[in-house]
Amino acid sequence: MFGNAGAALLLTALAGLATGVGSLTALFARRTGKRFLAASLGFSAGVMLYISFSEMLTKSSDYLAGEFGHMGVWLSCASFFGGMAVIMLIDNLIPSPESDLTAAKAGKHDASLARMGVLTALAIAIHNFPEGLATFTSALDDVTMGTAIAAAIAIHNIPEGIVTSVPIYCATGNRKKAFFVSFLSGLTEPLGALIGYLILRPFLSDTLYGIIFGMIAGIMVYIAVEELIPMAREYDKGNTMILGVIGGMAVMAVSLIMFM
Repeated sequence: MFGNAGAALLLTALAGLATGVGSLTALFARRTGKRFLAASLGFSAGVMLYISFSEMLTKSSDYLAGEFGHMGVWLSCASFFGGMAVIMLIDNLIPSPESDLTAAKAGKHDASLARMGVLTALAIAIHNFPEGLATFTSALDDVTMGTAIAAAIAIHNIPEGIVTSVPIYCATGNRKKAFFVSFLSGLTEPLGALIGYLILRPFLSDTLYGIIFGMIAGIMVYIAVEELIPMAREYDKGNTMILGVIGGMAVMAVSLIMFM
């Protein structure tokens, strides 16, 4: 099994770096009008909502129910709302645009976008961490299976790069900064693999995975509902936002079905 460690780490790194492919959208985007921004934010919300309810929360419930029966479903639910509580606390600890020094220079909406981009990057970084563990562990046991999982995660990570980079670019006008923040969020994928390999592997269990995936689902739903959708609606009152949400969900649905 451990002879596959090099291949497993490479697959995990490639899956994580796919976030940078998505973030290149921020580097080369020439137009960032209100409708484009609303569609991008809606797309981001669709990605997060679909992943959370169709994949992360389902995995959490399956893992925990397998360990604890019906009580495991309750534990999955508690993990979901626990994740929301964690990101709400982080949200409240980050200075609001009104008290942020950048608000005076960039304006309230720009400061809100930059703050939202950082929160999104944080959520995706947390999301990528256990994905790295899962990809690496699977590839250790079976490189073929690990390759399929890495490909699926890479497809997921491309729109996640867009999710992170577009708000930061629209707020700051700095393409390099938008790419860098998004790229860093993807690096937690191989980081999660390394930590899992060196430290956490003896302690990993279905229970721990179930709790982690439940919390990730809660974090992503909170950001979609609290940050992404309201901001998208502010920039366009028409159907642009909801079309973006549907588009984000569709991309995630297709990527999941392709690698079932």
